[in-house]
Amino acid sequence: MIEKLHDITMIEELLKFDTDLFLFLNNLGSDPWDNLWRLITNKLTFIPLYAFLLFLVYKSYGIKGMLVIMVCAALMITTADQLANLFKHGLQRPRPCREESLQEIMRFVVERCGRYGYFSGHAINSMATAVFMGLLIKNKYYYLPFILLLWAFIVGYSRIYVGVHYPLDVLTGMFFGSIIGWVFFRLQLILNRKFAAN
Repeated sequence: MIEKLHDITMIEELLKFDTDLFLFLNNLGSDPWDNLWRLITNKLTFIPLYAFLLFLVYKSYGIKGMLVIMVCAALMITTADQLANLFKHGLQRPRPCREESLQEIMRFVVERCGRYGYFSGHAINSMATAVFMGLLIKNKYYYLPFILLLWAFIVGYSRIYVGVHYPLDVLTGMFFGSIIGWVFFRLQLILNRKFAAN
């Protein structure tokens, strides 16, 4: 019983720290920067980046290898999305923009606020993409993996900036995203070797 109470207290302290850190990071924003962060947090913004990465994959792996990688990437994003949804609906932690106690002291700078936030779909997808693509092209484009990781962190922070996720939502998404990105990189290695042998 005492251990359970201790665990509950620890979780409450962690959530309080998460809320305090959210308020600090979220309130670093200012009106002149809001449009930039709205752009960064919009999934459609980075379609040109994905097209560029696909071009690099084609140059490095050819059409056959690229098709295998595209299938793995599609499966990876589907896995990441479903895992995020499983956690969101399983744990049902409200987003900060849904908390009445925070609405007067936080900045909310987008039009929509989803229902549950733990954990961030943007964070898991961007980190999975960064790790997956970074590992694919690191031998030919040495600096690009670091740029992709920076991009993933910026996308993650954008979710805090606009007021729809806590830091813990973002960090958890990045953690799972890095694992999923690595797993699907290994999967494409196996598949590409198999197809190359045929």
